Amino acid sequence: MSPGITLASGSASRRALLAGAGIDAASIKPNVDEDAAKAAMRGEGMSVRDQAMQLAELKAMKVSARTPGLVIGGDQMLSLDNEAFDKPADLDAARDHLRRLSGKTHTLETAIVVCENGTPVWRHMARPRLTVRPLSDAFIDSYVEQAGEALLSTVGAYQLEGLGAQLFTKIEGDYFSILGLPLLPLLDYFRTRGALES
Repeated sequence: MSPGITLASGSASRRALLAGAGIDAASIKPNVDEDAAKAAMRGEGMSVRDQAMQLAELKAMKVSARTPGLVIGGDQMLSLDNEAFDKPADLDAARDHLRRLSGKTHTLETAIVVCENGTPVWRHMARPRLTVRPLSDAFIDSYVEQAGEALLSTVGAYQLEGLGAQLFTKIEGDYFSILGLPLLPLLDYFRTRGALES
């Protein structure tokens, strides 16, 4: 019998990506204090990339310790000049994010870890690079007004699948990873485990 699949996340976008690929995954929020974990990691001088991987693993392990089968933990952090960006707290913070990203290239450190019986069994890191065109203050104000509160759920204050497409001149990396889940390598792993037909 193939192992069940659980997503250790409350992320609607990750759930939608799995469902769109035909994965019927349960979803359990891991109840991890991400702010405290990030503060500790940043206090140690940990790279943005390693922070994302550690958080993905922490989420997966927490849920996997009490949930049978394969548990997916994911995390995504935006890195601009080796500085981590967190989700904006309000729309003013979203405007500030966009001003800082304007005319620059940033990396989305997109980590995924699969755990089984509380132990990591597979890890993957995708690192899409996105170049934001120079943005005028007038455009930023209009964009934030149109996109609204949805911007507060993303580290970059954009959603590529919506109005956020207008921000970029160049994107390197796959679409699924930009949305927060490196789906193709994950599906490959599930096939090797017999969780999906090969």
